[in-house]
Amino acid sequence: MSWSPYDDNGGTVLAVAGLDYCIIAACTRMSTGYSILTRDSSKILQLSNEVCITSAGMQADAKALHKVLQMRNIMYQHNHSKPMSVSAVAQLLSNTLYYKRFFPYYTFNIVAGLDDAGVGAVYAYDAIGSYERSGYACQGSGKGLIQPVLDNQLKADSPLLIPPRNTITSLPLDQALDLVKDAFTSAGERDIYTGDEVEIVIITKEGTRKERLELKKD
Repeated sequence: MSWSPYDDNGGTVLAVAGLDYCIIAACTRMSTGYSILTRDSSKILQLSNEVCITSAGMQADAKALHKVLQMRNIMYQHNHSKPMSVSAVAQLLSNTLYYKRFFPYYTFNIVAGLDDAGVGAVYAYDAIGSYERSGYACQGSGKGLIQPVLDNQLKADSPLLIPPRNTITSLPLDQALDLVKDAFTSAGERDIYTGDEVEIVIITKEGTRKERLELKKD
């Protein structure tokens, strides 16, 4: 059996950007094979009131990566007397992953938050730092189950529409939140690495709040 970056599994993570909000969600189960190591492992790093990072994949590498990013974030705040913007964090993570490209972090990351205009922003990455901004993203073992649901509900009909349609979802916050919860509930029925609870961070211009969603324990 070949080794997979999901062997020390961080389950599933996702983010959805709206016109004035951003939702970041991650399941709390961490397991290897058929063994559950812990049912309460947070995979979301909140760098400021407007920016979060969440990571699926090998959790030892994810924790090491989060420590590096937290250190760089503190240094930035001391040097510039302000928190990092979501675009600055996105570029920092890309540079950090690319620097380690010959011995990469086996993590699959999402940066999410509000940009300078107060609009939701989601950046999805591969293991060596290539990234793009989109209206939503999903990473982890449940991606194959959740991504089609997000594409069906949030994606524009065609990338060739004139004028081009914004990738940011037009769904109101409560509907987008229900979609995220339904997606995780469905994935938990099929994916053994997604379960227990979902940690949800909701970022708006009024501030940040957190919710928890119970999933199946088996």
